[in-house]
Amino acid sequence: MSEFSLKFRGVRGSYPIANKDFLKYGGNTSCIEVNAGGHLIIFDAGTGMIDVGNELMEKYIVSALAPEQRTPVEAVVLLSHIHQDHIQGFTFFRPLHLKSTTLNVFGNVPEEENLSEELSNILFGKAFPLDLGDIAGNLNIKNITGSDKIILRHGCEPIIVKLSDNVTPQFDDVIITCYKSYAHPQDGVMIYKISYKDKSIVYATDKESYLGGDKKLIDFARNCSILIHDAQYTTEDYLNQYVPKQGYGHSTFDMAIDTQKQANAEKLVFFHFDPAYDDDKLDKIKEHYTNQFPDKVIMAHEGLEIDLI
Repeated sequence: MSEFSLKFRGVRGSYPIANKDFLKYGGNTSCIEVNAGGHLIIFDAGTGMIDVGNELMEKYIVSALAPEQRTPVEAVVLLSHIHQDHIQGFTFFRPLHLKSTTLNVFGNVPEEENLSEELSNILFGKAFPLDLGDIAGNLNIKNITGSDKIILRHGCEPIIVKLSDNVTPQFDDVIITCYKSYAHPQDGVMIYKISYKDKSIVYATDKESYLGGDKKLIDFARNCSILIHDAQYTTEDYLNQYVPKQGYGHSTFDMAIDTQKQANAEKLVFFHFDPAYDDDKLDKIKEHYTNQFPDKVIMAHEGLEIDLI
């Protein structure tokens, strides 16, 4: 098994789609499974998270005959923000309902709010048969800010420190850094970087770029191994004179390319496609960009796996 790998579970934006013309790239909303140094990390909890949970349940059941002897599920969930398409799969993540499960959830909400309360209000109570407090698993929900860093180390809970803190990492530590981008309505979005050994993944979804590129993101993603970048629209749709998408908080494929070039990212993965873009349209987009930038750009699709180490 790869020491550092990722698997795409949901690559759509806005809302899930179930249609025969959307099977190749998939219709689930944002979710990426990352395995880094033995730690399971999940980017966002869109409907793609449901399949992650189903597979984890299968592994849990076959790990031992007696429930008390089975290997418990442990994972870190990094929420970019709490719009519906990024949390729709959370309540249907089956391991949540096992007492042995430990799920550490990190995300950002405005200072006067609380992430746990916001998720409770949006996902549970009247919106679901259970309240947040009824969840059987060990659910740790924590607010983080753009000045925080998370260290994953075997044998202990995730460690949250400030970027300015002088902490010497251990060889096998997984380091998660982040910053808050305000290029998405209404409360912005968290951008994450997972670093392990000499490789790194940057997850930059649901953010709109700027003229000349988003310099903060470019600096954050500089020389990364994999840049996963929002690519919801074609430039033509973004600039459509009748229904322009400027200000929607999403980027174009060209914006993602520009960021990858300026950041010198080894690979760029297009992500978070408009739910109106069927397989045929995405095939044409893929052909256009992979012909121009061979071995540099990748079109995300459900089930896509990438090994870094």
